Amino acid sequence: MFIEPKTDQFRAREGATGWVEVICGSMFSGKTEELIRRLNRALIAKQKVEIFKPALDTRYDHTNVVSHNETSIRSTPVQFANDILLLAGDSDVVGIDEAQFFDDELLHVVRTLANKGKRVILAGLDMDFKGKPFGPMPGLLSTAEFVTKVRAICMKCGGIASYSYRLTDEDQKVMLGEQDAYEARCRNCFYGDS
Repeated sequence: MFIEPKTDQFRAREGATGWVEVICGSMFSGKTEELIRRLNRALIAKQKVEIFKPALDTRYDHTNVVSHNETSIRSTPVQFANDILLLAGDSDVVGIDEAQFFDDELLHVVRTLANKGKRVILAGLDMDFKGKPFGPMPGLLSTAEFVTKVRAICMKCGGIASYSYRLTDEDQKVMLGEQDAYEARCRNCFYGDS
């Protein structure tokens, strides 16, 4: 479990040390919900917060970040990771949802922001529907100061799930979908049906 330091330690300021937090796991594990929770706490602490998501993610809303349980927070959709550098401004905290969908420049962007004293919080799938590392996530996980892996419930057996099982025959890596196209699976149920 992630334990947040005192609020005054979070406030990014000139000369302050920034850091990177990654929230990862399978679909339906609560990644976005945890991201929203942390960002709302920063807002309560009167920190300047900027939130971004990939423009291609329009499942629940074109602009807001929305969790599966319909919790939401305002965000700015961007096409490319480098757009985040241009829009982060003087924020103390930068939130990024669906990090796996961004281009590989995201790692450079995140390092640059943290080196400028910002707290950077990302949420994303660590593995794709084939159980392989997804997009820039391996690099982000290896350089983050804090990593939180959240888990779902296996829709087949009720165990702890860490895999996103695709229910359709589509083979492209990026395919937006919800419960109609994916379900969370444990290791045994994921590999037993793959």
